[in-house]
Amino acid sequence: MTALDNRPDTDAGRRPVRRVGAPLEREARHGLPSRSMIVALVLACVTLMVVDKAGGADSPVAAARRTAGEVLGPVEAGVSALVGPIAALPGALRTNDSLRADVAELEELNADLRRELRTDAYDDNRVADLRGLCAIAGDLGYALTAARVIAIGGAQSFSDTVTIDAGSDSGLHPDMTVLNRDGLVGRVTSVTSHTATVLLAVDPESTVGGRVGDSMELGFVHGRGEAGDDGRLDLQLADRSVIPEQGQPVVTWGSEGGAPYVAGVPIGSVSRVYESLRDTSYRAVLEPYVDFTSLDLVGVVVPSGSTHAVIEADGSCG
Repeated sequence: MTALDNRPDTDAGRRPVRRVGAPLEREARHGLPSRSMIVALVLACVTLMVVDKAGGADSPVAAARRTAGEVLGPVEAGVSALVGPIAALPGALRTNDSLRADVAELEELNADLRRELRTDAYDDNRVADLRGLCAIAGDLGYALTAARVIAIGGAQSFSDTVTIDAGSDSGLHPDMTVLNRDGLVGRVTSVTSHTATVLLAVDPESTVGGRVGDSMELGFVHGRGEAGDDGRLDLQLADRSVIPEQGQPVVTWGSEGGAPYVAGVPIGSVSRVYESLRDTSYRAVLEPYVDFTSLDLVGVVVPSGSTHAVIEADGSCG
């Protein structure tokens, strides 16, 4: 009969013992150079530096350095040429964005200048019109309400009229004199609260009392119904024996109470004189001072001191 061994197995409960290698063995396993090799390389580098420094121009390392420069120099240049553009790409992108912003800013500035150029002449003309109205108001001694031409009469009306942007709310009423910086424009024929219709002096239904400026001869100025370059006025003097002279100025002689025309407003100058053999009289053709095809800012004569006057009789602009 076999005897059983009841003693516990002391090796079964033990953990396996982990073997820790030496430092050199660990470095070898991980592919790292040994410490002794690193120390040897450092010492070799230091030795070469000392020898090169001590040797000066005759250093034994100079030949090796030149050979390395000749071999590695082209390689470095090639690598620099290849990598340089790639390294400069972020800066180039930033520069390109900056250039695009500069171009956009310049284009906006150029557009602003073009807009100013397109409107400069228009603004200059308006300023000149206003200054001219102030000057003629001071010269004639009449207060004016300024207004702008906003429409011209239609062909179906068979009349030469314009509409201005001032009406009864501005103190206007029919039979008021209308002028601009150059002279007589016409008279108000009808008004609404905010607009007024002006019959132009060139209308064939228009008759204005005129006076030859230097001789004081009286006559009547009639429109021909034409504007622009062909727009002319006819002057028939009251004394038919008087011969008008070319270049003589003609102004309004004025109506009773200043309606519809006040006195002294320039109308035009004598350009031609015709003789009628049948009735032994003379007729003068006037070239008007006003260009009726380019009317913009006009002034309506109002009583001096009126609350609606924009330009006073002394030429001051309110």
